[in-house]
Amino acid sequence: MVTKSLKIEGMTCASCAKAVERATKKLQGVTEANVNYATEKLNINFDEEKLSIGDIQAAVEKAGYKAITESTSKILKIEGMTCAACAKAVERATRKLDGVNEANVNYATEKLVLNYEPSKVRVGDIKKAVEKAGYKVMEEEVTVDTDKERKEQEMKLLWQKFIISAIFTVPLLYISMGHMIGMPLPDFINPMINPMAFAVAQLLLTIPVVIAGNRFYTVGFKALIRRSPNMDSLIAIGTAAAVLYGIFATVKIAGGHHEYAHDLYFESAAVIITLILLGKYLESVSKGKTSEAIKKLVGLAPKTAMIIRDEKEVTIPIEDVEVGDIIVVKPGEKMPVDGEVVEGTTSVDESMLTGESIPIEKNIGDKIIGASINKNGRIKYKATKVGKDTALAQIIKLVEDAQGSKAPIAKLADVVSGYFVPIVISLAVLSGLGWYFLGGESGIFSLTIFISVLVIACPCALGLATPTAIMVGTGKGAEHGVLIKSGVALEAAHKIQTIVFDKTGTITEGKPKVTDIVVTEGITEDELLELAASAEKGSEHPLGESIVKDAVEKGLEFKKLDFFKAIPGHGIEVKIDEKNILLGNRKLMIESNISLASLEEVSDKLAGEGKTPMYIAIENKISGIIAVADIVKENSKKAIDKLHEMGIEVAMITGDNKRTAEAIAKQVGIDRILAEVLPQDKANEVKKLQAEGRKVAMVGDGINDAPALAQADIGIAIGSGTDVAMESADIVLMRSDLMDVPTAIQLSKSTIKNIKENLFWAFGYNTVGIPVAMGILHIFGGPLLNPMIAGAAMSLSSVSVLTNALRLKRFKPIR
Repeated sequence: MVTKSLKIEGMTCASCAKAVERATKKLQGVTEANVNYATEKLNINFDEEKLSIGDIQAAVEKAGYKAITESTSKILKIEGMTCAACAKAVERATRKLDGVNEANVNYATEKLVLNYEPSKVRVGDIKKAVEKAGYKVMEEEVTVDTDKERKEQEMKLLWQKFIISAIFTVPLLYISMGHMIGMPLPDFINPMINPMAFAVAQLLLTIPVVIAGNRFYTVGFKALIRRSPNMDSLIAIGTAAAVLYGIFATVKIAGGHHEYAHDLYFESAAVIITLILLGKYLESVSKGKTSEAIKKLVGLAPKTAMIIRDEKEVTIPIEDVEVGDIIVVKPGEKMPVDGEVVEGTTSVDESMLTGESIPIEKNIGDKIIGASINKNGRIKYKATKVGKDTALAQIIKLVEDAQGSKAPIAKLADVVSGYFVPIVISLAVLSGLGWYFLGGESGIFSLTIFISVLVIACPCALGLATPTAIMVGTGKGAEHGVLIKSGVALEAAHKIQTIVFDKTGTITEGKPKVTDIVVTEGITEDELLELAASAEKGSEHPLGESIVKDAVEKGLEFKKLDFFKAIPGHGIEVKIDEKNILLGNRKLMIESNISLASLEEVSDKLAGEGKTPMYIAIENKISGIIAVADIVKENSKKAIDKLHEMGIEVAMITGDNKRTAEAIAKQVGIDRILAEVLPQDKANEVKKLQAEGRKVAMVGDGINDAPALAQADIGIAIGSGTDVAMESADIVLMRSDLMDVPTAIQLSKSTIKNIKENLFWAFGYNTVGIPVAMGILHIFGGPLLNPMIAGAAMSLSSVSVLTNALRLKRFKPIR
């Protein structure tokens, strides 16, 4: 099974999205197909052995739309061609590559114009294919973001069409309605003096407007013929009915029936088309804004990289960087790809990816994240991940996938939109005929009702309500270092009742540190630490490493060892300056007959605080204790307090003994302690909490947390953790800051609230609008809804839903 993302062209409303889903779900081998109307993307999961991308594209085309693979255009300069046959050879070599959609060589200009899918093939691969064919590729000349360009062209075209239709609609409105409010009309088009000219003038002004809105007719009637009517079908039927009746009235006027001059409906059709074109333009602008998060992320990566090649520094396009290349980065420059420092030291600003504002020191062997900024030193580093494997590319993919996925709440709007249009057409026909036959009204009155119902009932707002909010919500999360992988995760997070935190590396730093040094008479703290660190320098025990690290930080000197012996499970025995020294746990001291009476009380106190006491004896006499503990992260308590404020129960899971776990729990305010849990049992503990009927989130960072992260209703991985943990999780916290856990839940609550508001307005608008358009108010002596007002209201409903979704851009976590 594979999951692919295709761009869908030609959709105008949620019904179109539903039609594409229906057409693709019918295909053999498809397990899931979701269309996001806001991003215009089809995410489809299918069996490649049973189905090809071509089959999917054909099914979409049959449904009346166009499916295109996400592609990029690039122009490369080719050297070494001597004739047209060479150009053909380059075309053949590049077209063979999987992911290259089109390759055309212009021999005269020596340019190769490519259209390819970056997810399948890299420019480096294309260049290699050209070189293998015997030619040379020069530096690239033009790179085009086809999707961005297509959207900009669409916006430009909609604006042009709106302007054209407005230019003709304004005088049309003046001619048709002006005389009713006492505005002067020239005699040659005055309906009282020259009704034929009055009608023909309106018809001539209406034709360019209908041409500007031609897409409503081509798409709308096609959808109607295929029995999957959409929003365009409503507009097409309504405005076509108005225009055709107007033409009928004009013919009647020509036959001498001058009373038909008052029954022309051209201006309604023109105004409806003009307003809907304006609404579509505003919608396309707003939809462009919802994907700004992706654009910001893509914009973080530099376009070129300086690498060492043949002992020279060469600047190459970033897509040509390969694993193993040595990259040179000067102060102030961005890191092109992920890698590992091989020369030099610097501090690096990783805030754009992790949110961590303090620059991080980087020395030889340290990891580099692509797109981070080199602050002050010149370094060389080896590329370890390039292209789609870099941390930035993974983040972009996560955000894109989330924006393309559907929250369960979206299914409601989908179902409604699927049935909505046929019901509306039925209501329009029934209400029009009802007023004509049962209400005894004129044909004009019935036509007004028919057009108003069709125009006001557009389900656009319904289709936009959920995906736009999800797009803005996930984008906003990415800005705050919270990567939400799906719409489902975004929706489920606000229902969480219990959050289970792994202890080591999540609540605590995961790196033991020296917390206390206790000495007896005759020795200072520094002397004791110096001896202990000298003794432990040869040890690989994590507690020993923390003692060595503390001594290095304090600038202490290490003494030479005359003798070293490891005592497994107990500690070590060494000889320094002719003195026998024992360093280890209580067992070692007791077995060596060393009295701990003088330090018994302080030892118990340290153990009660969750610290591990390491005893040091010099010449068989206790000299002191160095306490080591995995210290609590700076923001752990603050985050847990915030979760308590939000009414969420907090549990901690750990393999540590109960005493240590209780000490940590007491420090940070944990409600439930799950201690002495084996790694393989963590998922079972989560299951037990779920069995109590609670919605559970799990926060962890290690491989052993992966099953529990997958078992939980929401798995939250710490960004500094393992790839396995991040793969299993639904949400990834880039900053490793636990304050981002409440942020994720607040964002979920804000997004779901926004979706509910959008759905309320969309449903509410249609619930109120349709009965009014059907003439309910008129029965009780109230006004009749003018089709022009219906058209304006319909456009405004979509724009208001989008505007409300964009309010989420103001989201700020409450800390």
